Amino acid sequence: MEARDLREALSRLAAGVALLSTREEQGFRGLTVTSLTSLSLQPPLILACLDLESQTRQLIRTHAAFNVSIFGRQHDFLAERFSGRAPAVSRGWDGVAHRLGGNGLPILQDAIGWLECAVEVVHPGGDHEIVVGRVHAAGAGPGDPLVLWDRAFWTIG
Repeated sequence: MEARDLREALSRLAAGVALLSTREEQGFRGLTVTSLTSLSLQPPLILACLDLESQTRQLIRTHAAFNVSIFGRQHDFLAERFSGRAPAVSRGWDGVAHRLGGNGLPILQDAIGWLECAVEVVHPGGDHEIVVGRVHAAGAGPGDPLVLWDRAFWTIG
């Protein structure tokens, strides 16, 4: 099995796009993710798969908390920025409109949905870790989602 074959096959599966946020020494850090899903309603759990090379992954483990901002169609630049694909752009929150959740971590001001989470457990997952978060607060707002399909961001609606 070649990694490129798996990557190609899975590029055909449309995925929602979200921003995970956590704390770092001088402020906040964010990471664009597409491997995010609901795990359980009772208790309220989600899971995210984070690359072992990700600095944000390590910060989430260290601080044991993160927030999720679900990107809307207007967030394609921010999705690029926090994925590291936008050239010479920080993954910090300078200049990004946000509010702080009850846990003190940022949530995009105009996210179409958001979650505040505490790390429940972390499982190994090959070259990723599976981070299970317990949701302590959540909300939804208006707007159409941003999705990843065939290695590019698209909108619905």
